[in-house]
Amino acid sequence: MSSETPRNLRETVGRYGIWSAGLRAEDPARRGELAEAAAELEQLGYGAVWLGGSSAARHAVPLIEATSTLTVGTSIQSIWQYEAAESAASYAELEAAHPGRFLLGLGVSHAKLADQYRRPYSALVAYLDALDTAGVPTDRRLLAALGPKTLELARDRSAGSIPYLVTPEHTAKARAILGESPLLAPELKVVLEADPTRARTVAREYLAMYLTLPNYTNNFLRNGFTEADLTNGGSDRLVDAVFAWGDDARIRARVDDFVAAGADHVALQIVDGEAREDLPREAWRKLASLLA
Repeated sequence: MSSETPRNLRETVGRYGIWSAGLRAEDPARRGELAEAAAELEQLGYGAVWLGGSSAARHAVPLIEATSTLTVGTSIQSIWQYEAAESAASYAELEAAHPGRFLLGLGVSHAKLADQYRRPYSALVAYLDALDTAGVPTDRRLLAALGPKTLELARDRSAGSIPYLVTPEHTAKARAILGESPLLAPELKVVLEADPTRARTVAREYLAMYLTLPNYTNNFLRNGFTEADLTNGGSDRLVDAVFAWGDDARIRARVDDFVAAGADHVALQIVDGEAREDLPREAWRKLASLLA
């Protein structure tokens, strides 16, 4: 274990962070743009940035170098795409250069996205075993845990959980399984649109891909939704549960629902109908203002 306690980790990441696929880039030409965006997010008061897609430590480097306190985590790094030894070496290099600034968020991804997807839980356990052997501290890694068994693994073998596409009700169940100490940092999608029809249309366009992935649909079914909720782009009930939309007060209230359910930190993702690689900086500013 490293010297940082779970309480200090909560203080480090703060109450709110930004989840973004756009801040993860392979193109060196975008390095300056990403650094500028990260510096502004830190100034706006966000405590952490979570890199969407199957990200790695190298994707965090330009963001960490451009800031002084911002924590950067992967959300998530697929255990199928990066070998444990590679992950451990990358973590060690970044930790040596910038102590305490990076969190290794891990997940099993999906069968559709990984040809080698087999026995995901056992594979995740083996991956954590390898990280232990390589010296990656338990309290610098997090698991994208949805089901009870993986949440228990996150409790016992990591600093906590960073679940994606969940509800306040799932958050409450996750907190009960994790207990008080581990970090619980669910992701929440935000549509800055007050008109119900427009907001739900944008949300459904984004949700469509996820409704083809059994890990998510099975989790919805475990948590009170029905097959009918998963058809035709998702029911209003489902959309309203996993997206925050509306005026400032309604969005703030939805974020607060996750905190009241037991979230230590909420990773906020702007969904606006634009390309996932875009950096919605004006929306990040507005979101920071309504959360202030």
